[in-house]
Amino acid sequence: MLFNKLSIPVMLMTGSLFYLPVFAKEVPTPQQALQNFGIGAEQITQLEHGKIVGYEVSETSQEELAIGMAMILPVALPKIIDYIKRGNLTATESDLIASAPLANNADINSFKKFAFNDKQLDEAKAFLEAEPGDKFNLSKPEIDSLKSLQATLEDADDKTLLKAANQKYREILLQRLLAYRKNGLSGIAPYSRENGKTADPAMELRTDATNSKAWAHYFPELQQAWLTYPTPLPLNSTEQFLWLNRMVEDRPTAILNHRVMVAGETGGIFISRQFYVGHSYNSSHVVAGGLPYKDGTLVFYSTRSSTDQVAGMGSSLKHSIGREQIKKEMIKRLQRLNKDMKRMKWLH
Repeated sequence: MLFNKLSIPVMLMTGSLFYLPVFAKEVPTPQQALQNFGIGAEQITQLEHGKIVGYEVSETSQEELAIGMAMILPVALPKIIDYIKRGNLTATESDLIASAPLANNADINSFKKFAFNDKQLDEAKAFLEAEPGDKFNLSKPEIDSLKSLQATLEDADDKTLLKAANQKYREILLQRLLAYRKNGLSGIAPYSRENGKTADPAMELRTDATNSKAWAHYFPELQQAWLTYPTPLPLNSTEQFLWLNRMVEDRPTAILNHRVMVAGETGGIFISRQFYVGHSYNSSHVVAGGLPYKDGTLVFYSTRSSTDQVAGMGSSLKHSIGREQIKKEMIKRLQRLNKDMKRMKWLH
């Protein structure tokens, strides 16, 4: 079932614990931020006692699951930044099989560690035989290219099939990366579904960026650049591309991720989009923030994920179940992060 292993990029949220960006219209105080997200006095008390609280994020379609969460980490902002820059945060992701950054000159070798292993042979074979539908997120040209490849593998043994599947998937990932880098959201090919239908992650991500009004108010230039990428990003922002191989619904899946972060001493913003996901959901969009709060750091972030599996009959119930499962997973990861940061505080 989808909700058991939805790959919400919680590991990204503290990438937002940043600093005063020169292009910010203004930086909210912690009190303003809490008010913007509808977090009232009772929840603030809970936050100050170490609780994790949720806040409402409006969903823009039947396919979208959205949720916001906040917590106060008992460590200063610079220590969290250092923790993230050292790459420690990714280590807390129990469902992550492998990942690697993608340089500006990325080529097919950049994906050499992405692979189905011997125990995932059935998944590799299913990929080679992919048809329009929701088992794999592939465009029509990608599915057609797989059919052409199949014709050359009629008598191939398992080792050859595994090698062919891995090489083909790497080629698809590279082409999607290059298309996005060249044309931004317009370069994201739709996923082919049954009966000639498609899923459109580009439209979903554009809608998410447009409707993330809370951060857009404070960083209008960043929002505009995010919508019109690859137009230049504002000064003082840094970006990163990476691929991930993560277990989702007990299946390995490829993910292409684009992150932008600003870092400084008084607060800032982190945004991330998964512009390609191999299966189970279509796209994901994260906006996160961090502000110094008393002796610690106030962390708040929202995630939006679009999936065909929560639309249609019973949509309301599916959304309710989906949000609850996502919430549980996010809380589990936040608790793990909190524990790790406390441990590091005592070590220092």
